Amino acid sequence: MAGIADKFDKAYEEKPITELADAPAASLQGVSDSDAEHLKAAFNIKTVRDLGTNKYFLWAQAVAKLAE
Repeated sequence: MAGIADKFDKAYEEKPITELADAPAASLQGVSDSDAEHLKAAFNIKTVRDLGTNKYFLWAQAVAKLAE
C-alpha cells in the first residue's frame, strides 16, 4: 500500500485497500466535502471506487494517455 495511504486523509491512512475503495470520495486528500457533493450531484459518485470506475473519468484518462 506504499504510495496509496498517503493520498488519503489521516483517518483513512491505516485502512486496508478494500475499505479505502469504499471510503467516501472526500476521504481523498484534496477532495473537500463540497467537491464530493458536486461529484455526487454530477456523476452519482459517492465513494473512491465510484470515482475510480466512472466511465467518463476512464474515457478521459484513456484519451490523455493516447495523446502522450
